[in-house]
Amino acid sequence: MDFHGITIGIVDERGEISAMHMGIPQNDLGIRTDILNNIKKSIGIEMLVRSMAPKVIIADEIGNKEDVGAIRYALCSGVKGIFTAHGNEYKDLKENPIFNEMINLKLFEKIIILDKTQKGHISNIYNLK
Repeated sequence: MDFHGITIGIVDERGEISAMHMGIPQNDLGIRTDILNNIKKSIGIEMLVRSMAPKVIIADEIGNKEDVGAIRYALCSGVKGIFTAHGNEYKDLKENPIFNEMINLKLFEKIIILDKTQKGHISNIYNLK
């Protein structure tokens, strides 16, 4: 998917993506990016779908039942998603009950594992669709 020129919504629960300061993101996330800061991911995802009409929603460190419900809601509404989670390999995600549920529900098209020894490098890609 080409992200150039499309509307993106970011749920930045702890301000780690945008580095928000006094309502202004310190990281350049793009002119068509709406950012919800300091709000639970599950609430923020649903708010973005209902009020901002993003084509893509981004959230980091997903991993509880509420997040799963919100992601399902967004995907059923036709919104794509990019979500991060902690794990060293695919097996770690399969052993996590929350992620195993999301994998079994076929919520993900791909899982990308980043190389922990080389910043910005990919160690593996799993195509799930």
